[in-house]
Amino acid sequence: MSTKRVLITGISGQDGSFLAEFLLTKGYHVYGLKRRTSIPITERISSIMKDIVLVDGDLIDSGSLVRAVKMAKPDEVYNLAAQSFVKTSFDQPELTGEVTGLGVTRLLEAVRQNAPGARYYQAGTSEMFGGHPPPQGDDTPFYPRSPYGIAKLYAHWMTRNYRESYGMYACSGLLFNHESHRRSPEFVTQKIARGAAAIKLGIMKNITLGNMEAKRDWGHARDFVEAMWLMLQQEKPDDYVIATGEAHTVREFAEVAFSHVGLDYREHVETDAVYMRPSEVDYLLGDSSKAQRVLGWKPRIIFRQLVEEMVEYALAHPELLREKT
Repeated sequence: MSTKRVLITGISGQDGSFLAEFLLTKGYHVYGLKRRTSIPITERISSIMKDIVLVDGDLIDSGSLVRAVKMAKPDEVYNLAAQSFVKTSFDQPELTGEVTGLGVTRLLEAVRQNAPGARYYQAGTSEMFGGHPPPQGDDTPFYPRSPYGIAKLYAHWMTRNYRESYGMYACSGLLFNHESHRRSPEFVTQKIARGAAAIKLGIMKNITLGNMEAKRDWGHARDFVEAMWLMLQQEKPDDYVIATGEAHTVREFAEVAFSHVGLDYREHVETDAVYMRPSEVDYLLGDSSKAQRVLGWKPRIIFRQLVEEMVEYALAHPELLREKT
């Protein structure tokens, strides 16, 4: 078993919680950076709270990042924290840039000065490819179409700059969409999964979505966090696209979710332009052949399993369905 120490930013989020659980099974000492809020948001990590150490900090505050790095003394750092909701990035572009972009510079500098031997993982995104035709792979040019994608691209290039300028072991994972029952409710996948369950249970009658024809490469977050870890176990740092290689429309996601509970999505799904992005990304499909070849990684959970798991979890937790869906 490992005795390595790790610092995870965004540990209370979907990816952070799965990664923390994964690393605990490998014997890591896990430290997690969390933002101080008036109401603690730790549901996703409630089962492992006794096994981890939480450190207050924020990507917009350099001092708190330095303190966190000094406390954790990490062998590995995973930066999963961000303002990650694409629609919100259009409404709050400055905040998105401050957290998702400049926040990475602050963290890289804290690591460089206080734990220079640590291996660093930066969470990139398929939104960096944006409007470029699919499939999008390791050699595909970037063309972000949202403030979120642009901020992530800044973070990606800054990570590469620290790798090349200071010799840091720093990697970026260009992760395509990855979901689970722990996904935040404002994301379309969770909106659909919880909506189908709520309608089946008689809690609501309809849900409203935006672009039903947008196509995404959807994988499971549990599979994707293993890829993050594998990147930091290689001899040399590099960047990798992580994806399933299959794309499905939002309409298909709704069809699978509603059919799983014996309903026809066409009778319960409405559309409204208010949920459309100012600049839409129509088709994201990833080519992860490099990650499969070098890391030995491949996805295990297929699309239908993912959707049905999310719906089943929602059915088993009706208290969640009374939240705004």
